[in-house]
Amino acid sequence: MNPFQLALRVLRVDRRTRTSAILTAVGVAVATGLVLLLATLPFATQAREQRAQWQEPYRYAKDGKPALLVNSSKDYFDGKEIMRVDLAVTDSGAVHLPPGIDKLPVPGQAIVSPELGKLLNRTPANQLGDRFGKPVAALGEQALRYPEQLVVLVGHSPQELQGAGGEAQPGVGGRPVADFPHTEAEPDGMLTLLTGVGVVVLLVPSLVLVASSARLTAARREQRMAALRLAGATPGQVTSIVAAETGLSAGVGALAGLLLSPALYGLATFVPWAGGTWLSSDFSLPVGLIVAIVVAIPALVVLAGVLGLRRVMNTPLFADGGHQVKPLHWWRLLSLPVAGLFFLYAILTGRDSSGGQELVLVGLFLVVGSAMLVGPWVTSAVGGTFVRIWRRPSTLLAGRRLREDPRGAYRASAGIVLAVFAGSMGLTLLPSFESLAGDSSKFVDSALYVDVSPEKADAMVEQANSKLAESGVQDRAVAVPNVVVSEAADKRDESSHLAYVMACADAAKLTKVGITEKDCKPDAGLYAPYEFDTSKYMVTSSSEPDVPTKPLGSIQVGRYSTSEGTNSAYFIEPAAMPAGLRPNETTLVVRTTDADREQVRTALASVAGSSGIKSPRQHVYDQRQELDDVRRVTVIGLTAAAILAGCSAAIATAGGVMDRRRTFGALIAAGTPVRVLSRALRMEAALPSLVATIGAGVTGILVGLGLFSLASKNPITLTPWLIAPVVLGVGVALLGASVCTPALKRVAAEPLNDE
Repeated sequence: MNPFQLALRVLRVDRRTRTSAILTAVGVAVATGLVLLLATLPFATQAREQRAQWQEPYRYAKDGKPALLVNSSKDYFDGKEIMRVDLAVTDSGAVHLPPGIDKLPVPGQAIVSPELGKLLNRTPANQLGDRFGKPVAALGEQALRYPEQLVVLVGHSPQELQGAGGEAQPGVGGRPVADFPHTEAEPDGMLTLLTGVGVVVLLVPSLVLVASSARLTAARREQRMAALRLAGATPGQVTSIVAAETGLSAGVGALAGLLLSPALYGLATFVPWAGGTWLSSDFSLPVGLIVAIVVAIPALVVLAGVLGLRRVMNTPLFADGGHQVKPLHWWRLLSLPVAGLFFLYAILTGRDSSGGQELVLVGLFLVVGSAMLVGPWVTSAVGGTFVRIWRRPSTLLAGRRLREDPRGAYRASAGIVLAVFAGSMGLTLLPSFESLAGDSSKFVDSALYVDVSPEKADAMVEQANSKLAESGVQDRAVAVPNVVVSEAADKRDESSHLAYVMACADAAKLTKVGITEKDCKPDAGLYAPYEFDTSKYMVTSSSEPDVPTKPLGSIQVGRYSTSEGTNSAYFIEPAAMPAGLRPNETTLVVRTTDADREQVRTALASVAGSSGIKSPRQHVYDQRQELDDVRRVTVIGLTAAAILAGCSAAIATAGGVMDRRRTFGALIAAGTPVRVLSRALRMEAALPSLVATIGAGVTGILVGLGLFSLASKNPITLTPWLIAPVVLGVGVALLGASVCTPALKRVAAEPLNDE
């Protein structure tokens, strides 16, 4: 009989081994499904970006004779983002259309996505449709980043989009390119990083679940294998039998996980990321990678099962009859600071260079892995404390158990520790990133503004105001040239300030720096938060070196008080500007209300063309959307980690009872009350978890601090929600410990000689 046949026979005749095999297969299926899902996320984002490459002009083909003029910008309607691509064909024979675009629009026409088409049908033209042109066709699914994306391809004549040189000019230009992009897109960097973190924080609890399931009959299997060794079986034969037993359940679980993965992909298509959901075809993996994952996970489980036979291999007599427990060495405690130092090194390296993401993930993995060394030592220390201070028999029993088998006792807490660690890390990062959200614009939140060509600014103001009047909007557009005021000829020194050339009344109405109409003085030429001698200052069109400067001259300064939380700004009255100075940048600004915001945006878009219309509100909206994405993924990941941790804790606790059923049966037969044993089991399951979760919470916060330092130098934001993972971890530990009593009652109901 070969090892595989022997494993099948054991599964047929032993109910508990069969239960363990089923749970192991379930654990492997969950782990395989999660890893397959996480591994496919970077490929999914890459598939998205591949479809949307035509929406980014800098991805277009540049080599060869220019055949297109193209520019893109973001537009908004009712808080929804619209991707706008303006395009003019100069050589139609050289253009190869990307998938999803059957033809190109001519001047005055637009091709829209299906969702934008529906929006246009139910919205007045002066609020949306007048921005683009006449819709003549729909974009196919293969041209959209996500199914519900709002995107429009607007046709122009080459004269309308004619740029200067190779770069697009604000308000007027398109970038000359040779053809649509046909290169390979890159995956989303943020989601790739979160995927790496997800593999670390979800794969480990999954493997703990597998290990907990395998431990349900560990003692029984060890005794069986020790008996075979004592009967003359070679180490190779014993190893083959265990490998067959474990491999059978793990292999079935891996195949089940593979079959489960399409369902997980289907669920993932409903989770929004970067503004929209997914196509089902986005979630696919190369066949080689699928095979590698499906083979690697069962192989790890088999390897863990074989390594667990060391005692049977070396001392089968002791394995069958008992063994001397070796105390855990103190050096285990060093693993955490060593891993922490490596993580710190990775953070410092990543902070000083653009790369280092892989090194940070390795450091994160080492910190997580160090818990497997430190956790059992802490469990043993807790057990030693119980033994020294016991007042009840249950306390002594729990302490001796923790002291005798700290690795097995910690196994029930391992998943919880990982969940608490991940939760603390996430709740450290999210509020801190939220604190960074904001807008540095000097214009009021209700304003819409667009950067335009200074040469055409006056004409565009006239056109925009005409359209605003046609739409019944009271506010009017104002052209605001931007210049630089500095004390010395070197315009990059600390005295350099950006200055807006606009009337004081317009500044009071359109900006939020603190200037009001009461600050406006008839004889003031410049407004600033403090007095200074303007005769020593120069004015120039930009802060770049070698740009001609003009003396500001001796003009009166009107002071104003800055608003809290905003940076100051200089305002120069148009009449006080030095003669002959030509600004390089001009901004067209209009104040809006909730009632006329879309009419104003439509009026600006109709004259500004492909230039992106901005507003402080939409800038914050983009930031909030990114934070919502991270928050959503974090909540899903933590929920999955908590469920896995709870399951592994319950199974590990039940397995611990089953492992010691002979001992418990003997104690019950000798008259020990079940409630005493039940209390001892709850203590040994819950108290080490409590200590470990506190440590995991602190470590998670420190790791979160390190990760945040990669993104910002601002101080971290700590909230009371940081203790939530620890409270949740304690709750999950108590829930896992609650299975002790049912398992113990089951042992008490079975005859002692059943073993």
